[in-house]
Amino acid sequence: MSDVLVRIKRAVLAGHFEFSRKAAEEMDLHDLTRLDVAESIMNAVAIYKTIRSTSPYRGRGRETLYVIQSTNLRGVAIYTKGKLVVEADVETYYFLVSAKRSE
Repeated sequence: MSDVLVRIKRAVLAGHFEFSRKAAEEMDLHDLTRLDVAESIMNAVAIYKTIRSTSPYRGRGRETLYVIQSTNLRGVAIYTKGKLVVEADVETYYFLVSAKRSE
């Protein structure tokens, strides 16, 4: 298991994760709860892929987003995309920008 996935899982396990408005809307649309998403991340064995965000809404350069595809404890396949957030040189939480059923 990668060091990054371990860091993400530790943040989620500690309850240090948040959802963007888009992710919350996707979860509602796909009838998913915060617990479903957390279970999916905790069940993941690998990061599916890493991408560099190119959002025009961000003032600084590109940021790394991690895509995780895994099932929750009921076997529902869930797709999440998020980033590790660092504040004052300390990794504080995992911010999910997307969370929906995997297709």
